[in-house]
Amino acid sequence: MAPLDTFILRRRIAYFSMEIALSPAIHTYAGGLGVLAGDVARSCADLDLPVVFVTLVSRSGHLRQEIDAAGRQVEHGDPWNPAEWATPLGAMVAVEIEGRRVWLRPWLHVLTSPLGNTIPVILLDTDVEQNAESDRLITDRLYGGDNAYRLKQEIVLGLGGEQMLRALGFRISKYHLNEGHAALLTLAILKYQRRRTRSWAGALLYEVDPVRARCIFTTHTPVEAGHDRFPYDLVERTLGSFIEIDQLKLLAGKDELNMTCLALNLSGFVNGVAQRHTETTQRMFPGYQIRAITNGVHAATWAHPRVAEIFQDVAPGWSHEPEILARADVMSDEAIWQAHQAAKGELVAKVAELTGKALDPALPILAFARRMTGYKRPDLLFYDVERLRRIAAKRPFQVVLAGKAHPKDWDGKRLIELLHQRMRELEGAVTVAFLPNYDFGLARYLVSGADIWLNTPLPPYEASGTSGMKAGLNGVLNLSVLDGWWVEACLEGVTGWAIGKDHENGEHSAMELYDKLETIVLPLWYEDRARWIWMMKQSIAKIGYYFNSQRMMRRYASEAYLG
Repeated sequence: MAPLDTFILRRRIAYFSMEIALSPAIHTYAGGLGVLAGDVARSCADLDLPVVFVTLVSRSGHLRQEIDAAGRQVEHGDPWNPAEWATPLGAMVAVEIEGRRVWLRPWLHVLTSPLGNTIPVILLDTDVEQNAESDRLITDRLYGGDNAYRLKQEIVLGLGGEQMLRALGFRISKYHLNEGHAALLTLAILKYQRRRTRSWAGALLYEVDPVRARCIFTTHTPVEAGHDRFPYDLVERTLGSFIEIDQLKLLAGKDELNMTCLALNLSGFVNGVAQRHTETTQRMFPGYQIRAITNGVHAATWAHPRVAEIFQDVAPGWSHEPEILARADVMSDEAIWQAHQAAKGELVAKVAELTGKALDPALPILAFARRMTGYKRPDLLFYDVERLRRIAAKRPFQVVLAGKAHPKDWDGKRLIELLHQRMRELEGAVTVAFLPNYDFGLARYLVSGADIWLNTPLPPYEASGTSGMKAGLNGVLNLSVLDGWWVEACLEGVTGWAIGKDHENGEHSAMELYDKLETIVLPLWYEDRARWIWMMKQSIAKIGYYFNSQRMMRRYASEAYLG
């Protein structure tokens, strides 16, 4: 492993994220936010950008999902051993939490690009002997515990992370906040560089602009519940004397600490993660300049190996410059179809391994794999079971589902139970499989092995959505509600199909979904294979070339990091 000294001198940008998906074996992520952060890191390594990443060690992970006989989610810890993947560093720093000094130890994980470039990831850990037993658990479970536990984690990430980088010798000129969890680091920067003024108002007058010049904030959610808020009495007890509450209210909201508002007020560059999402965010937070940088995925990570071989033949250099995939539509029909069949065979085998269900590789597979929560509407496909039966009787199809519900999302858990109930009702008519413990590794099977990628969120609550990008990169055709990234990517009948009428009404959305399946999508699969393969190639060429993290990071570098 490369020593830390090799990174310190040239690292000028710090990327803070509560979660990051570095490897299927490193359980420091919960879902799409972390997978995106991992793709950001991989592209930073590819492009040799001078970035250091900061996150929590999350020794017990987020959750390992089991489905019981009744179709209910059962949650377990998902531990990993940092010593197998990272090196402990000698420096330690302390932050004040509830009047106590809580010590942090850093671990260094080095992410290496296929080109040989490396990126340092600092994992913050409170599980050290100097801490009280309760404080040793602060960095144990990602998004675990109650509101107080979450605030402690965000203090460790924001205040502790900023202090740790200085202790290790990094000289950071720009800080990139991946969602509001890290917003407290803006206060750390503000406090560190405060001039000797007699009042906070003076500090605001003279120092807010320099802080804004150093901070970049990417917001990911248009869902109100996704913006962390903490009551000020809790903040005062937990944060102590770091900042006076009356002063904090000037930056973070009068009634409660709103981490998104704090980040908005102290970041000079703010962006949403798709054009539609940016429009929604601008309506939620009027008065701020919010730019749009649409998310992307790391093409070399998510392309199936057989598909990647074809890419290398028709577009050499594609993994470093995915825009070259614009020429992927010249690949042979037979080559891409055979590659897809290999990926599909692997998915069929994985479904049998995990569920015991036998899918037929000769039939089309629809996949829905997202976090299980109400606004993503995982149950929309099953709105009318009898209609599904009739459609499948004419042109059979299969469905593969996957996704976790947050432990405290009771509606999400009920949706998982409902999906299993629908599976039982459809038995003998439509084969439906639910794959437990959806994660980084399982996603690779789904996004390459399905034939149709289904996404049915309730607009405007889809910020971006990157799973459909991964599917499109592999030639899997998207059938999705026009929201998030799909607004920019959908060319009807070319890259996939849109569900785009009355989204407020679940019945109308479901009927349009059924109509598309029955009259357009399934007939094309069964009756015009040449056109289907043509669409697969168009999907790769028109989605893969643009919706990738290389393009995304080049935009951040030129517009935010160098600004």
